[in-house]
Amino acid sequence: MSFRLSLAILLALGGTSAWAQQTPEQEQAREVGSSDDPDAAETAPAKVPLEEIRRYVAVFNAVKDAYVEPVQDKDLMQSAIRGLLLDLDPHSTYFDKDDAAAFDEQSTGAYDGIGVELLQQPDNTLRVISPIDDTPAAKAGIKAGDVITAIDGKPISGKDGMEPLRGEPGSSITLTLVREGTPKPFDVSLTRQTIRIASVRSRLLEPGYGYLRISAFQTDTAADFQKHIDRLQAGGKLRGLVLDLRSNPGGLLLAAVQVADELLDKGTIVSTRGRISISDSKFEATPGDRLAGAPVMVLVDAGSASAAEVLAGALRDNQRARVIGSRTFGKGSVQTVLPLDNGDSVKLTTARYYTPSGRSIQASGIVPDVVLHPDGEDQPASLADYSEAKLPGHLRGDEEDQEGYVAGDVLDGDKPIDAALAELKKKVAVSAPTPGRQTR
Repeated sequence: MSFRLSLAILLALGGTSAWAQQTPEQEQAREVGSSDDPDAAETAPAKVPLEEIRRYVAVFNAVKDAYVEPVQDKDLMQSAIRGLLLDLDPHSTYFDKDDAAAFDEQSTGAYDGIGVELLQQPDNTLRVISPIDDTPAAKAGIKAGDVITAIDGKPISGKDGMEPLRGEPGSSITLTLVREGTPKPFDVSLTRQTIRIASVRSRLLEPGYGYLRISAFQTDTAADFQKHIDRLQAGGKLRGLVLDLRSNPGGLLLAAVQVADELLDKGTIVSTRGRISISDSKFEATPGDRLAGAPVMVLVDAGSASAAEVLAGALRDNQRARVIGSRTFGKGSVQTVLPLDNGDSVKLTTARYYTPSGRSIQASGIVPDVVLHPDGEDQPASLADYSEAKLPGHLRGDEEDQEGYVAGDVLDGDKPIDAALAELKKKVAVSAPTPGRQTR
């Protein structure tokens, strides 16, 4: 299948990204500042503020001359550059060459580490967005919303806080965690391994009813989705499918669009809009529904973010699926990775994305059609603040101030799957044609 892509650069949502290339439009945008066209003001970069540059140089020299210990020029400049992006939003950041390579390799689903999606917070601690299925982090019981405060007993450095999590397969690491509802910090020991993430898994729940889980959106996710759907239907057409996107932190937007296109015959999948025209794009579905119209129930929770929200929103807005679970994370912003001449890169928020109905879910998330809550002893630690809206410095959303906003829950275990199957059967029963009276 194919789809229309009007953006000249590949966009990335969530923890992984494709590399963006400079385009003629981008080069032209850089030169707009010299134009006399008054309409160019919004897209033209502002002139360098010389007074502010002088102030920066004064502070730089003060640190160089008077700080208690010598500081290298390179280190000061790196800190200044990172500070330039720090207060924009939680997802814009600067990558040196090693950081960029580590970030990019996640899209292939293979790296050495513990298998967890993280967000570094202003106090340098690391908040867990989600552990990745079948990795050391997941097996050790690390949960979405946990906060890592120390690694091997050492406080986390603001400069390279995530780097110590990586290491040789077989080597050990101890994390100090803070979990809401647990009175004291506690340690968890893990053994690093080569993480080869199979982003798609599936099985039959009952004859005719399939279950397919997507844990992240990677380069091969769409192709694997096709294979799993075909395998589920090897014995005959499915009557319905539970599509599990719980604690899916996102990934490649392109992969989410391709999966949506596999289930849609027509309609808009997602659109993006930013300050400059090159950030605007629109993805349209092409004919061909791999499930031939069989009902779909999309299972989400508070850990479903970014590209996972794109897929859930696309299927619901096109009346192709119902959504069950808990309010999603609410990451409705688009990040573009811009390579620099020296081999480093800037990951910059360049646009918001919009569901087919034209709604931005930035900082508000997707509210399911059927809401589920964790129950009994299976309930994870309370995550009342686990959402994009609670991240310091987050990009404000169009519907952020809606009355009665409550962040979603993380839904673990098989009970949500059972609930989704029950709702799916109701949908199948309603959709089934009523046999007509036969006459001769």
